[in-house]
Amino acid sequence: MEIRLLNSLDAENYLDLRLEALQNSPEAFAASYEEEKDQSFEKYKSRFQSQDSFTFGAFENEKLIGVVTLVKEKKLKLKHRANIFAMYVSPEKRGIGAGKSLMLEAIKKAKELEGIEQIYLTVVTTNDPAKRLYSSLGFKAFGKDKRAIMSKCLALRHYRRILI
Repeated sequence: MEIRLLNSLDAENYLDLRLEALQNSPEAFAASYEEEKDQSFEKYKSRFQSQDSFTFGAFENEKLIGVVTLVKEKKLKLKHRANIFAMYVSPEKRGIGAGKSLMLEAIKKAKELEGIEQIYLTVVTTNDPAKRLYSSLGFKAFGKDKRAIMSKCLALRHYRRILI
């Protein structure tokens, strides 16, 4: 397995995996499949060139099987923080360490960025495997955001976690 920063050449494969994620795990993302199914991969080409956002991919035999994105805060009073978003590994590839490898790469990048002291992420309360992974990496729950996401008229609860 190879973990690397995605670039503009990966945009189409990323969009395919993102749409898979939105269909397979709609409760885990603020975006919906309906909102993103007609998006162009051009959107991600430019996003992958940003100096404030870093999307890592896990590849097995050159096939993208997992992703995670680290985003630096831009506001002056929040520049000491970064957020992890859009963590996903294809269901058939879970359990081989891709998620942990992706998270370790994102954490490593955050530590390399000047001024970053905290990493935040959000996880749906029912995703026990993800909560175990994040906990094993040092993340601590500091609150629940009740009714954080509305999905098909159901309120889903999310933990907000922090790493210092």
